[in-house]
Amino acid sequence: MTPPALGEFEIIARFFAPLAAGEAGALGLLDDAAVFAVPPGRSVVVSTDAIVESVHFLNDDSGDDVAAKVLAVGFSDLAAMGSDALGYTLALALPKDWGCEKLEQWLNGFATGLGTEQQRIGVTLLGGDTVATPGPLTLSVTVLGTVETGRALTRAGAKPGDRVFVSGSIGDAALGLALLTGKLTAPGRAAHAALVNRYRRPTARLALGRRLTGLATAACDVSDGLVADLGHICRASGVAARIDAARIPVSAAAAEVLAAGAAKPSDLVEGGDDYELVFTVPPAQAATAQGIGAALGIAVTDIGRIEQPASQEDSVVRLLDAVGGDVTPSRIGYRHF
Repeated sequence: MTPPALGEFEIIARFFAPLAAGEAGALGLLDDAAVFAVPPGRSVVVSTDAIVESVHFLNDDSGDDVAAKVLAVGFSDLAAMGSDALGYTLALALPKDWGCEKLEQWLNGFATGLGTEQQRIGVTLLGGDTVATPGPLTLSVTVLGTVETGRALTRAGAKPGDRVFVSGSIGDAALGLALLTGKLTAPGRAAHAALVNRYRRPTARLALGRRLTGLATAACDVSDGLVADLGHICRASGVAARIDAARIPVSAAAAEVLAAGAAKPSDLVEGGDDYELVFTVPPAQAATAQGIGAALGIAVTDIGRIEQPASQEDSVVRLLDAVGGDVTPSRIGYRHF
């Protein structure tokens, strides 16, 4: 017997309305828009991201993995701005050729994953849209937060002499993707599992971002690769950066892959999906930045410094080896076009 088709409004009522139950302004997802108030002295922070099957996640990734990723991708932008998290809207384009059984199974996992991540981040769903598409599974998330007016972190503000810091470890997600696509073999099961998990389930560093307001001079999340995203800070700030490659933090799993000769150190800075924070602080505040990381249980590593560029067009990132020689990655980072 063929199960009945799921309609748009049944999907909303069954899978998504429960995710909005904690926010009165979502109006049960029964109205055309949500309504919410902003506390006095706060400014709204908004960011939108799209993720597409076979571009940002693999076609066999589970619904709950996709849920974890789409929220991390969105809220990582708020983390880079030093913002609190308020809520999110979600547009979902589901493939027309999915049968009812596959659709229901995927939506069950996706909604469960959203619920878990919502609880961890402290947000609710505010609204969205659900459509069918002849193309691949596509999601667009708009995240909303607030920050004290005039205190948002931006990419423009780094100054010569500032120290460059990065949270967590770099390159795990790129290695995880290489493992999943058969381009790399991990030497051990534990390393394989850790790297794949970092690709499928990144973490938005919201608590760290909030603590960096008033301390960091510039910040950016590492979504396209460390060199590429630090380059965004350099261009916005009109500065250059000098990074010591040996100081870039590497996880135990990534170190195992490097020791086996399965990947090169430069591979770690070329890929994206780390969703760590790269930020700059005045040298006198370097110890404070490290103390914040320690208090939150997040590694915060000093990897280099900001410099005066040779010219206005020379806002570049130099990656140096142990003897001061230039390390040239085969590509700067992930680009869509």
